Amino acid sequence: MFGGAGGGNQNFSHNTRASPATVQWLMDNYETAEGVSLPRCTLYCHYLLHCQQTKLEPVNAASFGKLIRSVFMGLRTRRLGTRGNSKYHYYGLRIKSNSPLHRLVEDQQHLAMRQQPYSQKQRIKPVHKLEGLTNGMGLGVGHLQGAGLSDISAQVHQYQQFLDASRSLPEFPELKDEGKPLPDGLHPQHVHTYQLIYREHCEAILDVMVNLQFPLVETLWKSFWRFSEGQSSDTDTLDLHDESEKRLPKLVLVLLCKYEPVLNWARECDNLLYQNLVEILIPDVLRPIPSALTQAIRNFAKSLENWLSNAMINIPEEMVRIKIVCAGAFAQTLRRYTSLNHLAQAARAVLQNTAQIAQMLSDLNRVDFTNVQEQASWVCGCEDGVIQRLEQDFKITLQQQNSLEQWAAWLDGVVSQVLKPYTGSPAFPKVAKLFLLKWSFYSSVVIRDLTLRSAASFGSFHLIRLLYDEYMYYLIEHRVAQAKGETPISVMGEVHKHTHTHTHSVKHNVSFLSTKTSCCTFQLQGFSNRKRTTSVHSTNIKTSVYKCASVTETDVQFCFAVGW
Repeated sequence: MFGGAGGGNQNFSHNTRASPATVQWLMDNYETAEGVSLPRCTLYCHYLLHCQQTKLEPVNAASFGKLIRSVFMGLRTRRLGTRGNSKYHYYGLRIKSNSPLHRLVEDQQHLAMRQQPYSQKQRIKPVHKLEGLTNGMGLGVGHLQGAGLSDISAQVHQYQQFLDASRSLPEFPELKDEGKPLPDGLHPQHVHTYQLIYREHCEAILDVMVNLQFPLVETLWKSFWRFSEGQSSDTDTLDLHDESEKRLPKLVLVLLCKYEPVLNWARECDNLLYQNLVEILIPDVLRPIPSALTQAIRNFAKSLENWLSNAMINIPEEMVRIKIVCAGAFAQTLRRYTSLNHLAQAARAVLQNTAQIAQMLSDLNRVDFTNVQEQASWVCGCEDGVIQRLEQDFKITLQQQNSLEQWAAWLDGVVSQVLKPYTGSPAFPKVAKLFLLKWSFYSSVVIRDLTLRSAASFGSFHLIRLLYDEYMYYLIEHRVAQAKGETPISVMGEVHKHTHTHTHSVKHNVSFLSTKTSCCTFQLQGFSNRKRTTSVHSTNIKTSVYKCASVTETDVQFCFAVGW
């Protein structure tokens, strides 16, 4: 798949522009043998780590494949594994028995390639220091420091137990032409080649993510989109990506990025990839996650959109816009899920404290629920019976001192009960979103009553309220996605796209109050009965700071989502 086998001479430097150190590294660590295979993406990840340690600029996957075939003559490529869990392997290649790369393999039973020619997906471990995981999110490959393999294996294993590393990349949908003819200069083979190399690109991203090699995602993006520091020199760019040019010329890539069926297919593939990555990194939003891993994920999410924007310089705006929206939804989901996880761990301490639970019950019994019901009925049209049942169930569950998981089951049951009549209805998504707004309003009124009464357990209730609002958001997000037959990431992508559009329109109605600082405060028009000020960093609207303190970011996001 990476091109034909090399010729009789082995002028590696000339053919692939590989450094002699890389060629020697390949010969020192790999050997040919009959009846064995090695996943192609695993070999490329090993190579990226080699470049990281030796401070070399890595070539892209296609160029590296050409180098492999030049060094190891006669290699064949096979796609091994069951449908939905298959990947390309180099058949006839294995890691040498004395190679230190053996220490990078996650499970010892997958090390013996001789005994397992059709081995399952392998996961390698990163070789940079722990500080690189937590603090090096913004650094390029060349800035990460290498370290001893033995310590790192133990440290990374400690983090990988919190991941779901068994997941593989799902099958991508078929690319449909939608009745649109190919533009001049494009042929069906170009589309087919693009699909193949994009699948390989996504598999490489999944592998580096499972190994917590977050900065390498930027390297892979730059490689795929033919980014070069010397953008002003076309010759240099072509030299760097010589093998990619042979496989799919940059000119053809640019044309494909303007073809609507390819754009739609890329959006679907990205949503599948990112959903898979979310489920790998955070398989259970309530399960405790080490703070170092949480911070690494959040730093990665913070860098995502900038990395992608920089990598896609000179790529048509249509493709950039789609990629940024999908990546933005992915980043937002990672931030939300890590925040939800953090709230869950803080709430565990409250829910397990008998004295705090007793105080919460005492304060809750003083709340004027008659007034709460009247307001909820008038504003939201909530049925009195439903509100009374929620109040009673909440008090009973609190009194029983249930665990966080039992509270989560109760919240899930509330959602199921409310949305059951609308199952299969086209109105299901809108009803679900409106229910979330009603839930948020109802809890806001209860919190306000506790605040006015100076309840001793206000802090505990505020924490629980934040957690339950976020978890309810999580539940509704997944129910809506299921009803629409989409991934939660694609549903959030619609919200992210809507928010970007809304942000763009709001910019024209902004009156700046200060220009002396990089963080400006301005008055937003609209919501005239509720004054608010908003902080702006660059061009992104951040969380609104309302005069009414009980309104949360969740309220604002879903107001935008349902068209308020």
